[in-house]
Amino acid sequence: MEAKVMIKKLHERAVMPAYATSSSAGMDLYALLDEEIELMPSQRVTIPTGISVQLPDGTAAFIYARSGLGIKHGIVPSNCVGVIDSDYRGEIKVGLVNQSDVPYTIKPFERIAQMVIAPVLKAELIEADSLNGTERGEGGFGSTGRD
Repeated sequence: MEAKVMIKKLHERAVMPAYATSSSAGMDLYALLDEEIELMPSQRVTIPTGISVQLPDGTAAFIYARSGLGIKHGIVPSNCVGVIDSDYRGEIKVGLVNQSDVPYTIKPFERIAQMVIAPVLKAELIEADSLNGTERGEGGFGSTGRD
């Protein structure tokens, strides 16, 4: 399934998002920086990408960590997953946090996150006095077992 997504470069140096392979679910987002930024342990920073998007109605863009940055260096989105609504036209910026115990240097034009375009459902909320029962019921965290 494909969706036509309009990308506007807000700065001439901005790098267009790109899929690393033909089967990639997410497209890489690139840091639009004039110079390197050293991200200290536990520090948060907002990184501009220099782009804005026009998404089709009924979709949203979700900003996820790049697995290499997250697993190898502890650099992940500071809000876990960023959500870009289809009516947002401002610059996409990526909040990052360094969860490791060593500094990490973010370089200009480095791939800092990945953006996935996905359909979203608009829910009709109906207030109810009761809900259907299930086998799980109200069992919460860990209630279905470890495996």
